[in-house]
Amino acid sequence: QVQLVESGGGLVQAGGSLRLSCAASGRTFSTLVLAWFRQVPGKEREFVAAISGRGSTTSYADSVKGRFTISRDNAKNTMYLQMNSLKPEDTAVYYCAAKSSVWSTNYKQYNYWGQGTQVTVSS
Repeated sequence: QVQLVESGGGLVQAGGSLRLSCAASGRTFSTLVLAWFRQVPGKEREFVAAISGRGSTTSYADSVKGRFTISRDNAKNTMYLQMNSLKPEDTAVYYCAAKSSVWSTNYKQYNYWGQGTQVTVSS
């Protein structure tokens, strides 16, 4: 009953910035824990960042801490990932994900997924 659509990916040079958006439809948006994961071919999905239902709590992977910022606008049913100081190792398909209420950084615990958006960072 939750649909997610990512946008904002693209090709940037190292040191550049992108902002990803995740538009959600469905009921009870403000109670959802939302997160970003990323995946490179041949590797397991990797946690990037998560945010609580009202935006009061956030968490980041060590690899992106200080460079990425997760936020949400519940009035617009939208979540964002501001990505600054991008590195080639940030290249991946980025996925928006959602689950009900209980906090998790494990992709296996998320129930709803967007289609993914490609981020490519050149050196």
